[in-house]
Amino acid sequence: MFSQLKQKYIKEISQVKNLKELDEIYHKCIGRKGELTNILRSLKDLKEKEQKQKGKLANNLKQEIEILFENKKLKLTNNLPYQQTNWIDVTVPGKLPDQGHLHPITLVQEEIEDIFQSMGFSVLDGPEMETEHYNFDALNIPKNHPARDLWDTFWLKNINLLLRTHTSPMQVRYMEKNQPPLRIIVPGRCFRHEATDASHETTFHQIEGLMIGQNISMANLKGVLEGFMKRFYGPQVKLRWQPSYFPFTEPGLELLMGCSICGGKGCSTCGQSGWIEVIPCGMVHPNVFKAAGYNPNRYQGFAFGMGLDRIAMMKYKIDDIRLFYSNDLRFLNQF
Repeated sequence: MFSQLKQKYIKEISQVKNLKELDEIYHKCIGRKGELTNILRSLKDLKEKEQKQKGKLANNLKQEIEILFENKKLKLTNNLPYQQTNWIDVTVPGKLPDQGHLHPITLVQEEIEDIFQSMGFSVLDGPEMETEHYNFDALNIPKNHPARDLWDTFWLKNINLLLRTHTSPMQVRYMEKNQPPLRIIVPGRCFRHEATDASHETTFHQIEGLMIGQNISMANLKGVLEGFMKRFYGPQVKLRWQPSYFPFTEPGLELLMGCSICGGKGCSTCGQSGWIEVIPCGMVHPNVFKAAGYNPNRYQGFAFGMGLDRIAMMKYKIDDIRLFYSNDLRFLNQF
């Protein structure tokens, strides 16, 4: 009986092709209700001498079959991909967990802050919720002034406040409490109620800059900003100045750089001109000094503002500002 049972399961085990079939034969043979298990349970009904004799044979057979099962299982397991087994190979290199990283706008902001701090500028924060006075009036943009049309404002109902349209309000806020000489930059989010396209967003980031002292001239403005651009983009960057108008500067200028996306050949990002306006700036208007309590005959200075989003677009050759706010990991994981 035991010899026949052994030959039966040797044959069945040898023909097994997968772990599922092996598991089924295992339960059929030595599972809780298996064939050999039932034989072992029936030994209690035999006489003592016969019980010992057959019990020894049955236990030996059980051990032999268990060894056959283990050997067959190892053979089948070694033929499976690692992920389908329950075995742990301690020699396999571990997988590092995914780690977060800084957003490209944050990377650009930190690099800009480092450059200006090396020039002696302090980094400040300002409120995102502003008063009309600091956002417009103190910056020489009085009520009903046509220049206000340049800023599509989010007004907050019933509290006479607004979401700042630029970081420039910190100019007067800081000058009211501090005396020259001073050098500051103010990074932060800004908000404008305008249509979204490849170069405009309702929420964007700016860095405001201000340098005030005695005998500050246009030469200082050009030296600081050209120095910054060459450190940030490299000495090969192409720069150009052009006059412009801003209510809070006199005179006003714009610093342009050669479009990095098309290499200056002309594309939709640069309006086919080959140039991108990156830093609006100018000498601080005397009316802004007066609003802050400064004597414009004693102090001079310059202010500038740069859009971090546009600066980042030129650095990383990105042609659509909306990618920064898409939360698309295919885009963000490149930084």
